[in-house]
Formats: sequence, C-alpha cells, structure tokens
Amino acid sequence: MFKENIYYKVSTILIATFLSLNVFAQNWDVPADKKAKNSYLKFDDATSKEGEVIYTKNCVSCHGNPGKGNSLKTLNPIPPDMLSTQTQALTDGELFYILVAGRMIMPSFKNILSENERWKVISYIRGFNKKYVQVLSKTDPNKSELVRISTSFDNKTNKIKVEVKANEPKGVVFLKDAEIMLFAKRNFGRLQIDNTLRTNNEGVATFNFPKDLPGDKAGNVEIFVKVNDDIYGEIESQSNLKIGIPTDKPGLNEKRAIWNVMAKAPIWLLITYTFCMLLVISCFIYIFYNLYRIQKSGIN
Repeated sequence: MFKENIYYKVSTILIATFLSLNVFAQNWDVPADKKAKNSYLKFDDATSKEGEVIYTKNCVSCHGNPGKGNSLKTLNPIPPDMLSTQTQALTDGELFYILVAGRMIMPSFKNILSENERWKVISYIRGFNKKYVQVLSKTDPNKSELVRISTSFDNKTNKIKVEVKANEPKGVVFLKDAEIMLFAKRNFGRLQIDNTLRTNNEGVATFNFPKDLPGDKAGNVEIFVKVNDDIYGEIESQSNLKIGIPTDKPGLNEKRAIWNVMAKAPIWLLITYTFCMLLVISCFIYIFYNLYRIQKSGIN
C-alpha cells in the first residue's frame, strides 16, 4: 500500500511537471514594446514570395507547410501550424520577437536572418490570412543611412567602446537604449563578444574584450558591430582593430588538407586517387581487350 502511494505521488508530480512545461512552452511572455512592433516593409506579393523561400529553407522542416498540418509531431511541444488560430492571433511584433528570441526547441534567428528577412517571413505567414490588415511602422529604413558607428579600444581596461549616433538634418542624435552586439571574425564565422547590451543616454555601450583572443600576425582582429534600433532599424559596421594576440599561423586553406583545393591536397591522397583511377582504367582496358579477342576468335 505504501509503495502504491509513492508510485501514485511520483506519477502525479511527473505528469504535472510535464503539463506545466508544455503550457509554458506554448506561451510567450513578450514585452509590451516588442508586442507593439510593426514592420516598416509593406507586405505584398514580392515580400511574400521572398519570405516563402526563407521559410522553406529555415522553418518548414519543423512547422511544415502553412495550413497543411504537417508540422514535426515528434517534437515536444509540437511546432504550431503557421495558419492556426493561435499563431495568426499573435501580433506582428510577437511573431518578430519569437524569431529573434527563440526558446527551448525554437532557435533564435537573430544572427541568422536579417531584420528584412524576418519581416519577409512574417509577410509570407500573413499571406494565408485573408482577414489580416497590416499596420505599418513609423520607422523609416532610409534613416539607417544617417547612423554612424565608431569603435575604440582601451588597452588599460581591455574594453571596446562603441558609440552610435545619427547625423540628422537638425543635428546629432545619440541612439539611446538601442540593442547592440559585438562580434569578432573567426575562421568559421563570427564569435560574439560579451553579452548583448543596450546603449546609454549618450549612445554608448562598453564591451569586455577577451585578453587571449588570437589576431593575425600583427594582432589585428576584424570586428563587427550590429545595432538594432526601433527608429533607425538594423545597422551593421565593420572595422579592424589591433587588439588580438599576434599569431603567426598559416590559414586553414594554406596548408595541405583534405578540405582544401586539389592543388593543396595531401600528397598521400593524390597518390591514392591516382592509383585508384589507374586501376579502374586498367580494368576497363583489360575487359575491352578480352572482348576484342573473343570477337576476333569467333567464339559466341
């Protein structure tokens, strides 16, 4: 009797935990300002077609085709159909936030898709809803051209200072409370430096830079700054700073390696490949030679 009670309690706890996790996974706590965010792109056939291509490449494997009910059922929670009532009831800002933030089995596309690409995916999703009426954002994407990003490095504190401002016709405007990310170029992509930060009232954000990050022979590191602002949109800048550890190592594509071009493939691989090709050619020559002899001898 005691064991049965234990089993019953444990089972009840597990079921309750599973259900609570499932409910948590289905609900997104989207901040009010993000929820009210709207696209500055006008949704039309062109943006929808481009969004379909992006959706097919990044989303269809889990969410399936909108309205077909063919999402990946083996996942928990099951990815919702994009044409479902629950999904279409979300605001454009909520859909955008989900794409940016990600959670649990839903990946973040912040560093995979640009802001334009994210809005085009939403344009494709909204294209299936005949009742949808778009509300355009007041953000002017052309304003991003006014933004200037400057980076500087403090050797004493090993910090990178990033300043973001816009040269408006009426004067300089500092982008305060703008989301900002810092990356360093590596061999196979970009490495994020420190956390995602927000600029202060002077449009400044300060990042901690690692002291052991390798640079090139002179210590130069290619730095990328990505800024996201509600008014000026998404802006990115690139600069080279002499802030890394000088590293005199040949690039991965300079040495002989299996993944390199044929001119720099390993010698043993070239010899093996040549031997195999000669062996195959020799077999064909031997077969054709014997067929010729058979034909010449008149044997059926």
